[in-house]
Amino acid sequence: MTDALAPTSPPPAIEAVMREQALAVGYAPAAARDGFAALLDLDHQLASILQSTTEPMIGQMRLTWWYEALEKLDREPAPAHPVLQRLAASVLPGGVRGADLAPMIEGWEALLDDGEPLEDERIARHADARGGVLFASIGRLLGQSGLAPLGAAWAKADLAQHLSDGDARTRIGAGAVSALDVALGGKSPKSARGLSGLAVLARESLRHPDRLPGHPLRAARLAWHGLSGR
Repeated sequence: MTDALAPTSPPPAIEAVMREQALAVGYAPAAARDGFAALLDLDHQLASILQSTTEPMIGQMRLTWWYEALEKLDREPAPAHPVLQRLAASVLPGGVRGADLAPMIEGWEALLDDGEPLEDERIARHADARGGVLFASIGRLLGQSGLAPLGAAWAKADLAQHLSDGDARTRIGAGAVSALDVALGGKSPKSARGLSGLAVLARESLRHPDRLPGHPLRAARLAWHGLSGR
């Protein structure tokens, strides 16, 4: 599928999120930063498929291409796509296999618009497969385990921010804040503060929706978490 090889340029709002996430990556140990950033790039690449696809069948085909491409990283050279090449160069050497990342596709498939309501089972499937796998994989690069629940809560918070249905946004957002409060209840280990910082920012987005990515108070909150772990 040739169009799957073409990198997708993010819209300005996503670029602001990516710049903010780059600040969080800076709190990770230097040896893990390239892999951390590469995994975030993968997440953005997969998100862009849903954002740019109006036909669910086309979206499914593009996601299937990515599932197969990720699995092939374990046995074949990466194709000429910058995200896949970065994964091969900076993530696989850290002990994360392409097969470990492929389940992220299932998380995005759960959101393909089939005209049905976004019920709790689909939300949980998206959160666990997208955020849980993403955070567990980054955690492996950081030498930290047990981060999948934090990732699932982060994914629910991120999903809530992008829903047009006000009732669903409120319901999912409230559940995400509660889950994040639990997951962030203790002091985050220093090596994991870049990753837990993403969860802090997601919670800030729900608590203070008027503070968009790039707002100085968000940067200050991230800096405090980086220093204190709280």
